Amino acid sequence: MSSTPADTLGTSAAQARSAELEKQIAEDPGRFRVLTGDRPTGRLHLGHYFGTLHNRVRLQDLGVETFVLVADYQVLTDRDVAENLTEYVEELVLDYLAIGIDPERSTIFAHSAVPALNQLLLPFLSLVSVAELNRNPTVKDEIAHSRQSAVSGLMFTYPVHQAADILFCKANLVPVGQDQLPHLEITRTVARRFNDRYGNGTSVFPQPDALLSDAPLLLGTDGGKMSKSRGNAISLSATADETARLLRGAKTDAHRHITYDPTGRPEVSSLVLLAALCEGTDPARVAEEIGDGGGAALKRRVTEAVNEYLAPIRARRAAYAEDRRLVRDVLRVGNERANAVADATLKDVRAAMHATY
Repeated sequence: MSSTPADTLGTSAAQARSAELEKQIAEDPGRFRVLTGDRPTGRLHLGHYFGTLHNRVRLQDLGVETFVLVADYQVLTDRDVAENLTEYVEELVLDYLAIGIDPERSTIFAHSAVPALNQLLLPFLSLVSVAELNRNPTVKDEIAHSRQSAVSGLMFTYPVHQAADILFCKANLVPVGQDQLPHLEITRTVARRFNDRYGNGTSVFPQPDALLSDAPLLLGTDGGKMSKSRGNAISLSATADETARLLRGAKTDAHRHITYDPTGRPEVSSLVLLAALCEGTDPARVAEEIGDGGGAALKRRVTEAVNEYLAPIRARRAAYAEDRRLVRDVLRVGNERANAVADATLKDVRAAMHATY
C-alpha cells in the first residue's frame, strides 16, 4: 500500500488521504490492518462511543483486520500507580463486547501480555531524538495536564510506545482524531528510519496512514470536555435512572428557544447533537422540533433517545458480565494471537539488525 510522504501528513493532507482511504476500504478491506485501543482507566462513555468505538465496529464489520489494544502499561503515563487495574481491564473488555467488537473477528489483547511488542521500544527509541519528543504538541499538552508532580520517562517517550503498539502488528491504518496526528507522525518517522537504517532496500514496516473520522465532539454534562475523571460523562453501562439524573443536571443556557448553534450555544448544541446521534437524524431538525420547549424539553428528549439507543448495548453488557471467565477467555485468546504476531515481527527486526545469534 502506498503512503503519503511524512512531511505532508498535516491535517489537510490527512483529511484528503482519509477520504481516499475510505474508498479503498470499501473496495478491498482485506488490504488493511488497524490498530486501535484505550487505556483502562474507567468505564467507557458516550464520548468514546460516538468518537471512536462506533467507527471500530464499522471497520470490523467491513472486513478490516482489527487489533484492539487494552493499554494497561500506558495507564502509568500520567499517574503514579495503576489503581483498580484488574477491574478496569475487565470493564473495558465488557464495554468492547457490548458495543459489538467481535473477538472472533478482532484481536483484543493486553499491552503487558505481549513481551515482544515491548521489546520493540528499545530500537525504536534509538531512532527518535530528544528534541523531536520535546516538540511533540500532544505530549506537551499531556504533560501540562498530568497528575504527576514530575514528568516521567514513560510520559516523555509515550509517542514511541505508541509506535511500538502500532508497528508490532505492522498496522497500516490507524483511526485517530486530529490531536493524535503528531503521535502518528512519530510512528511514521520510526518506521521510515528503521527501514532506511536496517531494511537493506526493503520495508520491514509500513508507514501507517491516519484515518480521520468526522466524529462529533460531545461535551460533558458540565459543559467541559467529557471525561471519566471529571464525573461529567454518561458511561455506556449507566442505568436508565443514572442517565436521567445526569442529564437533568446538564448545563444549558438562559435562552428558552432551542437552536443548534455549536459555536454560539455549545452546551445546548451538544445535547441536541447527542439526541440526533441516538435517533439517527439531523441535529437542526431535533432543535426545530423542540423549539420553545426550553431546556427541560430538550433534556427529556435527550434522555429518551440515549436510553433507547443504549438499551441493547446495556443488555448485552449485563449478559456478558454474568460470566467473568468469558472476559478472561477473550483476553487469553487475543493475547495468544497478538503474541504470535509480535514474535514474528521481532524476528524480522532482529534479522534486519543482524541480531540473530
